Amino acid sequence: MSLTVIDAASKVATAPRAATRDELPVLDLGPLLRGEPIDALARQLRHACETIGFFYVSNHGVPQVVVDNVFAATKRFFALPEAERLKIKLDDRFRRGFMPYGINQHPGFAPDLKESYEYALDLPLTDPDVVAELPLHGPNRWPADMPWLREAAEAYFNETMALGKRLLRVFALSLELDEGFFLQYMKKPMVQTRLFHYPPQPPVARDAEFGVAPHSDYGMITLLTQDPIGGLELRKRDGEWVAAPWIEGTFVINLGDMFKVWTNDVYVSNLHRVVNRSGRERYSIPTFFNLDYNAPVACLPKCQSPERPAKYAPIKSGDYLVSRFKSVQKLGTPVN
Repeated sequence: MSLTVIDAASKVATAPRAATRDELPVLDLGPLLRGEPIDALARQLRHACETIGFFYVSNHGVPQVVVDNVFAATKRFFALPEAERLKIKLDDRFRRGFMPYGINQHPGFAPDLKESYEYALDLPLTDPDVVAELPLHGPNRWPADMPWLREAAEAYFNETMALGKRLLRVFALSLELDEGFFLQYMKKPMVQTRLFHYPPQPPVARDAEFGVAPHSDYGMITLLTQDPIGGLELRKRDGEWVAAPWIEGTFVINLGDMFKVWTNDVYVSNLHRVVNRSGRERYSIPTFFNLDYNAPVACLPKCQSPERPAKYAPIKSGDYLVSRFKSVQKLGTPVN
């Protein structure tokens, strides 16, 4: 798979306007949590997926104290000397640990101006898939002298895992599937959380430096909580860039490219980027929510017809993700 080609209009210094609630809706998950009918919620989600591929969720069920604690731990971790963080540098095999500046680079842009701590579904070395060296399966890299990081990060991971499963029920219903359709592929899901730190940066220069360069996500869905500073920007279908501001008590949800394969481009992912124009440190925490490695991703029957045949070949979920990671990350790059 190749990355989406980014046009010159993505390389702009002017801060875009904030998206309106009509453009970037806030979906209330209250009915889902209360066990009430979610047909109306599913229709709202479908509209967002067909028009922009992004939406907020409120009343999502993730306790605020869990969010507060993981942000506090994230700030504490990135305040440590880099030499301490490099002791648990991201490994090539399992893709867990600290990722310094300069590893992520999208074609046509300078390396992303961000650093991260990455962890995922924690599997022991004795797990059969780890023994078989299935890509992206393995143990997390927790620093032994930072129990506060592991405690906060695992609590957040567990809550966003539960939120992602709840959302999969709504996604399935929105596509006229049984609510449990996607959940059948969640036996050992490829779910990863990243604690992101963005330094302050000047307006985007000619060398196209971004906190994260314009891109679309790779997998199923991304669940993001961001701090009040802002910086997330997305491109509408008409080409205009708009900001996705912080809204208290919400998560930002966006589609990944894998949904294009499932839905034959009925649901499409959206280009987005991060520019930290605030002059302050910025933090955000996405959970990239994906299915089992061997989940068969193929065009759904209701999304194809003789007049609209499937555009994408079937592929395993994990094979798709691995191909995309390799296109933007240089895990062997030395740290300067």
